[in-house]
Amino acid sequence: MKIALIGATGYVGSALLEEALARGHDVTALVKSPEKLAGRTGVTAVRADVLDQAALAERLRGMDAVVSAFSGHAQADVYDYYVQGITAVIAATKAAGVPRLLVVGGAGSLEVAPGVQLVDTPAFPAQWKATAEGARQALALLQAEQGLDWTMLSPAAHLEPGPRTGVFRLGKDQLLTDAAGGSHISLADYAVAMLDELETPAHSRTRFAVAY
Repeated sequence: MKIALIGATGYVGSALLEEALARGHDVTALVKSPEKLAGRTGVTAVRADVLDQAALAERLRGMDAVVSAFSGHAQADVYDYYVQGITAVIAATKAAGVPRLLVVGGAGSLEVAPGVQLVDTPAFPAQWKATAEGARQALALLQAEQGLDWTMLSPAAHLEPGPRTGVFRLGKDQLLTDAAGGSHISLADYAVAMLDELETPAHSRTRFAVAY
């Protein structure tokens, strides 16, 4: 499958890239620094700015799917940059005629009680709040989208380096926790869940969640 992976050198994007390559997909990595992927077999690294919607659409033409690991966490104004970026990604995907868009979501918009999302709880870390609110707005934009087959995958509360087990649980809009009340998933297993969804779609036009 021909995949455009936005943010392929980032924290989550790197794991998605490894999983996609391991499965034999043809990946075009849209990144700020293509030189970071020099020499990688199976990867076409292309410099891209997600805020340049017209140029991004040209990069996406001919793809079977777009996988967006775009995040604004490194920016000074995280929320606004995130919202501008995902808006451009959605529009560029549509303009390019790509049939599917898969988006890396956040755990912050998952419910921990009826009507209460994780990002709105007092214990939510302040340094991640703008990112979480950006991801929540990205979900709202996707839910309002009428002309695109999209999917968002939200991770557990803790998304950390770890082994690829291929064993995890899937959920919907509630934060998944284990018997001890923890909420964890490895980057590798998050990538497995995302690529499974890419290859065998089961959550069209909705958000789902993954955790141990």
